[in-house]
Amino acid sequence: MTFHATNPATGEALAPEFPEQGPAEVERATRLAAEAFPAFRATTPEARAAFLESIAAHIEASTDELWPRVQAETGLPLGRVQGETGRTVGQLRLFAAVVRDGAWRDVRIDPALPDRAPLPRPDLRQRAVPLGPVAVFGASNFPLAFSVAGGDTASAFAAGCPVVVKGHPAHPGTSEIVGRAISAAVAEAGLPEGVFSLLQGTTHELGTALVTDPRIKAVGFTGSRGGGLALVAAAQARPVPIPVYAEMSAVNPVFLLPGALEERACDVARGFVTSLTGSAGQLCTKPGLVFVADGAGADVFVKAAGDALADIAAGPMLTAGIAGAFDAATDRTGGTDGVTQVGAGQAPGDAAVSSTPRLFETTDAVLDENPNLHDEMFGPAALVVRVSDPARLPELAERLEGQLTATLHLGDGDDDLARDLIGELELVAGRVLVNGWPTGVDVGHTMVHGGPYPATSAPASTSVGSRAIERFLRPVAYQDVPAALLPPELRDENPYGVPRTVDGRLQPAPTQE
Repeated sequence: MTFHATNPATGEALAPEFPEQGPAEVERATRLAAEAFPAFRATTPEARAAFLESIAAHIEASTDELWPRVQAETGLPLGRVQGETGRTVGQLRLFAAVVRDGAWRDVRIDPALPDRAPLPRPDLRQRAVPLGPVAVFGASNFPLAFSVAGGDTASAFAAGCPVVVKGHPAHPGTSEIVGRAISAAVAEAGLPEGVFSLLQGTTHELGTALVTDPRIKAVGFTGSRGGGLALVAAAQARPVPIPVYAEMSAVNPVFLLPGALEERACDVARGFVTSLTGSAGQLCTKPGLVFVADGAGADVFVKAAGDALADIAAGPMLTAGIAGAFDAATDRTGGTDGVTQVGAGQAPGDAAVSSTPRLFETTDAVLDENPNLHDEMFGPAALVVRVSDPARLPELAERLEGQLTATLHLGDGDDDLARDLIGELELVAGRVLVNGWPTGVDVGHTMVHGGPYPATSAPASTSVGSRAIERFLRPVAYQDVPAALLPPELRDENPYGVPRTVDGRLQPAPTQE
């Protein structure tokens, strides 16, 4: 059996056809990954960093072929594709720097204290080791940065884990091009073939077979709540359960405080609509639930947002399934008693798969009676909630499900209320923003792209930023191991030059001569 991609802008089937892969291909890929693991995890920091940089270079060299294919399979504009390419290669180079730095190894040494009373202390040394082969699932809405060579793959490679990717069926051609770039880097580095494999197919059975294969030790996933939870269930039902790092769903609430509404309601409204409709609203950090202190400022905000939305064209949705789910979700929200549509974008034009941007309004009393209004509408739609008393905002924040982001807009006189809100929001969101918008995730050392359930299945982790490597590592302690048998980074001479914590005190990496 075969399948093909479909251009969401035109509806045309795109050549070539791709073979549906299944259990036999999963068995081969995971076997090769397990065989490659000992050699790959033993690579030096410089060799592994150079491998990551080589992947980035091969992707950049493929852009003449890659960019038109991404556009054809996703309907995304060229500027977005170019920006996502930059983010993808930037992540790879970030993790190359992380590997060289060595702090990710979290080396700790407690030297022996043979004369300690009442009991002597043995020589204890600790480092982080890679888990083993990792399964990564490509995302529909980020065909590059969260897919074949995206952050999950980059951080797993940095940790020393071979990767088996299940490409997203909506963009198999894109996956194939990027997969070839990684395979070229594997060969160039002289690494075993099994360091990377790409599996293609449309069936749930393919994903389940991959997650339940005993050689897979962890999973990275970005997608729907239903898909993520299905993988979590499969991973937990294994004889030996494994972690699933699933980034799933969020409404990314925004809180507009009285001072902000009084000072700049129109500017806030325009920024909100830009964030809401970018990439046709198909971003996991899109603001979908807006709490406004009721009053004249709220009136100005809602009208300005509705006016701005009217100028927005209905862009292509990524797939017919996403468009159908968006239309069903917005119909449910709009059909709820006490909810009113207060703005809409332009009707779909020639795009084969598209949906009209929509803005709804309700009150905190209606929200109290309809918990379903907290549900995500994945696409260019949001719900504005007028809050009768600003003092209720912390209470409403406390009731939220886990979120990727939470945003506050504040002005003069809002600090006390904002302080209470931040105290609640840091418990339910992975990232708290002030006077900004959540779309546009900076990739660096301080970013957290995660959050409590259902934003993710693993709230102690992040899928973006240098800490993403921690998902694919575990600590191991070495007690009274002879120096000749210790891993290099645990030896007294510190040949890799990594920072270490010795007897509870941080020792920076030695200065290179």
